[in-house]
Amino acid sequence: MPKTVTLRLEDNIFHLFKLAAEGERRTISNFLEFATLNYLTNEIYVSDDELNEIISDEKLMKNLRKGLNEIKKGKYKIVG
Repeated sequence: MPKTVTLRLEDNIFHLFKLAAEGERRTISNFLEFATLNYLTNEIYVSDDELNEIISDEKLMKNLRKGLNEIKKGKYKIVG
């Protein structure tokens, strides 16, 4: 079920969103949803190519495994 979110924006930021939404032929609400989802999928998560590059870095993988083993041995505590 859709939810309503109240967002307080400065006039200049609102104007920027309005222009961007008009350029995409979207409502401001739809543009904000689209832009947020686009950001989350492109900036927060690693692409398959990036992940393969990380996995192929033997030194990095060795250090990650070492860190995980030290955590399992109780040398470190994950805080979060």
